[in-house]
Amino acid sequence: MDMAEQRYRWSSEQLREQLAIIDGKRSPTKLLTNATYLHTYLHRWKKGNIWIDQDRIVYVGERLPSNLEQCEVIDCSGYYLVPGYIEPHAHPFQLYNPQTFAEYAAKWGTTTIINDNLMLILQLSKKKAFSFLRAAESFPVTMYWWCRFDGQTELANEEEKFSYAVIKEWLRQKTVVQGGELTGWPRLLAGDDAMLYWIQEAKQMKKQIEGHFPGASEKTLTKMMLIGADCDHEAMTGKEVYERLLHGYTVSLRYSSIRPDLPVLLEEMKALGMEQYDRLIFTTDGSPPSFYEHGVIDQMIRLAIEKGVPIIDAYQMATVNVARHYQMEHLHGSITTGRIAHINFLQAPDDPTPVSVLAKGQWVKRDGYSPKGSSLDWGVYGLAPLHLTWQLSLDDLQFSMPLGMYMENSVIMRPYSISIDTSHDELSTTHDESFFMLVDRNGKWRVNTVVKGFATHVKGLASSYSNTGDILVIGKSKRDMLLAFQRMNEIGGGIVLAENGEVIHEIPLLLGGVMSTKRVEELMMEEKQLKTILAQRGYRFVDPVYSLLFFQSTHLPYIRITPKGIYDVMNKTILFPSIMR
Repeated sequence: MDMAEQRYRWSSEQLREQLAIIDGKRSPTKLLTNATYLHTYLHRWKKGNIWIDQDRIVYVGERLPSNLEQCEVIDCSGYYLVPGYIEPHAHPFQLYNPQTFAEYAAKWGTTTIINDNLMLILQLSKKKAFSFLRAAESFPVTMYWWCRFDGQTELANEEEKFSYAVIKEWLRQKTVVQGGELTGWPRLLAGDDAMLYWIQEAKQMKKQIEGHFPGASEKTLTKMMLIGADCDHEAMTGKEVYERLLHGYTVSLRYSSIRPDLPVLLEEMKALGMEQYDRLIFTTDGSPPSFYEHGVIDQMIRLAIEKGVPIIDAYQMATVNVARHYQMEHLHGSITTGRIAHINFLQAPDDPTPVSVLAKGQWVKRDGYSPKGSSLDWGVYGLAPLHLTWQLSLDDLQFSMPLGMYMENSVIMRPYSISIDTSHDELSTTHDESFFMLVDRNGKWRVNTVVKGFATHVKGLASSYSNTGDILVIGKSKRDMLLAFQRMNEIGGGIVLAENGEVIHEIPLLLGGVMSTKRVEELMMEEKQLKTILAQRGYRFVDPVYSLLFFQSTHLPYIRITPKGIYDVMNKTILFPSIMR
């Protein structure tokens, strides 16, 4: 029976078969002998044998099965076994896609991922999105999802994409385990009852609520806890970790490309005398491909051990603490009877990067080698290459707006008054101001302004990779901007750089123009090349991929370019509306 159609995690028939293994009437599919494994609940390393049937651990202890006729026996002498790691907060669309990221993460021992549904809700029809969730249940990695309550930008069709009926149906999906993240919390505190209703519904269904509270005051943290938030991943100092714990939050310690905070958080927590780790978990918060070159959650465990966190506590933060927070300890977070067979084989207790990995009882890595996974037919879910049926022209490239956007860092933008002459076809490379445009993927509207601080010598950049999947066009030269846009459409969507009439770099994103079908390893090379080319041309921040994603994101200060126009985040107003084409 296909698991996707199954009502229970294991059918009654499967449970009877598992019992027959304990009675010696059937053979397990795998037997791990002489295992030194981390016992989560006894908080120590133990020796024993682990029996696995398909995707489930059916016994852990000193006994050996009497029936071994169809069993693969693995001698685990010399290895240390720990439960598969859990990433509680992934954005699986940072150029990679949910499947390629899961496949890559598994090689580094991260075998359970809780994923953002933002791209699915914005890019796919509801029916196709739900059939994708069902397909994801057959990945070796366990895939869970969260349900957004807002689109993180000013959407023209927000009411339709985030309607009562849609959100309710998303929350009812069995692999959806939380509501949030609450990027729209200011709206909520200002009186948005729709969001409050969804939080209430999610809580009623025993789902967690994930906050998004950067720099929040104690008063805000208190109010959000009263409303129903359970966890937050935005603590940037030891004091902020302390404050969140004080009010009963689970705290997700972050180590990401734009916020590599973990080492500082651990040092500052130590200085505050914090030595309790039960309510702390780890996240890499959806970083771009190159950030994962040396691992996923395993690199966070390694950092924690280096910073003096007791070894067992460091593993618990990546496993059982997460499982407990999401009320799924019966399936995840330990190597004990009845759990899903996600097991990492380590060479030493203080080396969390595994040499072999079992995910749902299958080898996804064996002695350092990972077999190639099967690829999905994304067309079935409505994610095809981008094919725009309209053209951009020089008439569209008119920049007469008095207000521009100044980039303070990779993701924070401030308003500023444009003083340069924007009537020419090309801007000087002696300053850091560039033409900047957001255009509807259906060609209906555009927003034209100037961005200061992005780069000095980027002639033309076009990107269908953005928060909403609408098209970003940036550059010094209108002709190169048009060329980059045309090439981006030719290749089926992606990120394209043009200079002096030639295309100099491209990253094809054939899944709706926002995600690639390539392996994460290949994407790393393409992304690193993009970073180098942009840095040579005056981009001075950490992460261009995040910059492109977040130009529209209204959960960040102070000003954003959105489908409705230039938006003032603090006053929640449109300063200059988008123009119909």
